[in-house]
Amino acid sequence: MQLATNTAEIRSRDQELTALVGQVAAGDQSALATLYDTTNRLVYGLVLRVLRDASTAEEVLLDVYTQVWRQAASYDTGRGTPLAWLTTIARSRAIDRLRSGWQDQQRKEPLESLGEAPASAASPEDLTVASERQRFVRTALETLSPEQREVIELAYYSGLSHSEIAAKLNQPLGTVKTRTRLGMMKLREALAPMLGLG
Repeated sequence: MQLATNTAEIRSRDQELTALVGQVAAGDQSALATLYDTTNRLVYGLVLRVLRDASTAEEVLLDVYTQVWRQAASYDTGRGTPLAWLTTIARSRAIDRLRSGWQDQQRKEPLESLGEAPASAASPEDLTVASERQRFVRTALETLSPEQREVIELAYYSGLSHSEIAAKLNQPLGTVKTRTRLGMMKLREALAPMLGLG
């Protein structure tokens, strides 16, 4: 019962964010401000996790919401939730900055430590939803083999390509691609209830 309630809360939050993105696409600056207020802590936490430098992360955070303002009209609900869209933009921006030479430190922390990132909202309800999402992700990660987790962490947090991961781990490229594909399939299956895919 609790799981169903939390899933309903997550879907309700996603619907609210989808509406905000739609308003931003229509040129509503106050909707962008609300979207920023609701999501910036989560997005900043992800960017900081990749870059490991607060001032650079703040710059990238502004870049993320500038891109959201410009590209809100291209957001497609069929391709994922608003938070997934935002975090994809944030991750791409952070990795671009990382690769441009602003930060060269490699990510070494395990993926589940993302759960310690600041929550994106201040209300108890929002904190509960964020906590439930984190629990879902941690549980999903536990279904992966250590080898699958390793390649997914290197791809997601260090922004490495399959070829770069193969070189770093001294593994055949085909092995890295297979581990990544199988790991992502397992994650998708495990996260299906939260994403509304099940």
